This record gives sequence, structure tokens and C-alpha cells, in this order.
Amino acid sequence: MESAAPLPNVARANQILTGLRRLRLLSPPILDAAALEARALRGAPSDALGSDDSWREPFSILVRSLREEADLNPVGCAMARAWIIMGLRTRIRAAALWRAHPEILERPIPAPIIILGQMRSGTTRMQRLLACDHRFAHTRLFESLIPVPQPGRRVRARAGAAVLHLLNPALRHIHPSSPSAPEEEFGLFDFSFGNAMFEAMWRVPTFTSWWEKADRASLYREFRALLQTIAWHRGDRVGRPWILKVPRFMEDVPILLETFPDARLLSLDRDLETVVASSASLAWNHMRIHSDRTDRAWIGREWLRKTLLRKALAEEARSARPDVPQFATSFDAMDRDWHGEIGRIYDFLGLALLPPVLARMEHYMTNARSHLGQRYSLDQFGLGAGFVTPGRA
Repeated sequence: MESAAPLPNVARANQILTGLRRLRLLSPPILDAAALEARALRGAPSDALGSDDSWREPFSILVRSLREEADLNPVGCAMARAWIIMGLRTRIRAAALWRAHPEILERPIPAPIIILGQMRSGTTRMQRLLACDHRFAHTRLFESLIPVPQPGRRVRARAGAAVLHLLNPALRHIHPSSPSAPEEEFGLFDFSFGNAMFEAMWRVPTFTSWWEKADRASLYREFRALLQTIAWHRGDRVGRPWILKVPRFMEDVPILLETFPDARLLSLDRDLETVVASSASLAWNHMRIHSDRTDRAWIGREWLRKTLLRKALAEEARSARPDVPQFATSFDAMDRDWHGEIGRIYDFLGLALLPPVLARMEHYMTNARSHLGQRYSLDQFGLGAGFVTPGRA
């Protein structure tokens, strides 16, 4: 079961890039770890990337996986190269900033509210509802994409989204956003060459497998440092709880709670068949930009495996920590009565749900257009109804 016909705008872009390279007006993008690092450094010494080298192994594995497994087309190769160089240059800026302002890394991140849920389980709706309350801090899209301050971050985020939407217009409807909208912190993992976003963009199974077995202490240490950096740059009031939301949190609850020992957990559930089908659809719509031979059956099997793995790991970790404040709800419960569920969440948090906050939530729910136009089914990805059951991978 292979991909549908190539996306028209991707095919045109591939032809243009190929033509420019034939005319030697554009150099072929080289996916080589040493070459990418040299390009990012632009003559600076390697220690400009900071003293912590824990990122180097996943970086090298990602580059090799892209070269050997992802089957990238010209657009995908160019975008992967640009994304990786941007990540390395972000590390250079972060290292310089933290040397100049060591106080950033002393900044507390108290009692964050961590949303635990699968991809496509309603976590975005929950995050954006809570972001209506100015007593909480949240990450905006441009901060997730470019977490270390630099001029023009919003413009670059808008331009990047525009390119993706031009190449695959379906993405505009699958996950509507804007540069200043509340967004999950996937980009804070890109900084350390984590797999939070990359495994949904590219077919990189060796890279994914490595992260599923790797120690994540440095990943979450740098994640926390980037949150501190964002809060410091914004001048946020110290003590303002952060709303955090990334689907890969479900794999990492133990180290997440070591990193944020006073965290509160909000867990969201949704039926697994819908989650797997919708997650596979999102991954497929990203991957078909980067490769002309995306295999929908492989994507279905991979997101079934990933979904079941996350469910098992999160349930085990939550059960092992009854001392951690936890609240559980579901996609369906939020659909039936979001007012009631939000009220119960505020009771759990020990906060009054203020009328202006509720009014902003009402406005968001009235105007939200999440996931309009996304059509998906298990059959599209080689999985029949009833196939998605816990314990089957």
C-alpha cells in the first residue's frame, strides 16, 4: 500500500530543484553530520555549540537515518538539511546566551500543569482552553519553533507554516495554528535532536528506536533550560505555572516528574482506533511532502505500535506515582460538556474559574476550527476495524 499520487506543488518544487542542480545553479544538499555541523558553525570553533555533547549521538543517528531510510525527495532533502542547520545554530545562540546570563538557568519552573495524551486526543483543545487564563504561562508556536531569542522569529514561523501549507494544503485544516497561538513544545525537543516531531515528519525507524531505549536525562534538562529561556526573555512573573503539552510526554512520565517534581498531571483519553487513524493521517500528510514513496501501511503499523507503547508506558508510570496530583478526563467528556469538565479541572487545581477567563474560553470554542476537513480511516493505513486493541503491536 503505497502513497497516493505526489502532491502537485511538491512535484513542481522537486522539478525546480532538480533543474537548478543540473544547471549547477544550486549545490546538492549533503546529509552528512560533519558537513552540517561545519555549515552551522560558519568557521566558529566546535565549542560554540556548548559544553554538553549529549546531542551528538542522536544528531548523527538522525542524519544517517535520513540518508539511509527516509527516501527523501529533493524538497525533503533540502528541508531536512535546513531544519538541522537551524537546530545547530539555535544551540550556538543558546550556549552564548547562557554563558552571558547564567541566571537564566536558575529560574524556577514551579508546579507546571502537564497535559498527558496521545496525538489527536484533544490535547490541543485542552491546552488552548487553559491558555485563555492569564494566570498560566504557555508556549507560542514561534517560541516552540525558535526557542532562543532572535530577530524575526514570528516572521520566520509564519513563512515556514506558509511553505508547508503551500506544499500540502491539507495541513492547514488538520492542525490550524498561527505564530502566536498556544502550541505544544515539540521544538524544544528538536534542540536536542529528540524525536518528538521528527518521527512524524520522516521515516526514521533507527532514530526512533534509539530514542525509545536511550536515557532522557539530558533531553529533559535542555527542555527545562529552554522553558527558562523563554520565560526570562518574556519577563514572565516568576511563579506563574506553565501549561505543557507534547504527546511524547506519555513515554517519559518518570523523567518528566524528576525534571518537574511538583508537576500536576491532566490526562486525556480517546478511543484508540480514532487516535491511530488520525495520527497516521497526520504523519502521512507530513511525510508525503518529504518523500514521493511514503508507505501508508508502514505508517499505520508504526503509529499503532507507537500509540500502544505510549498508552502502556503512561498507565504504568501514573499508577506508580499516586503521590502526584492527577486528573483524568476524555475527548468524549470534553465534547459532551466542556464547561463541566473545565470546572472540575479548576477544582482539581484549586483555582476559581473567573468570569473573564470563561468568556475567553467561550470565544475560543465558538471560533475553533480544529481538524476541519481531515478525513481518515484505519483502512487507509492497512488496519481494519477491531485491529487496534491493547496488547497487540
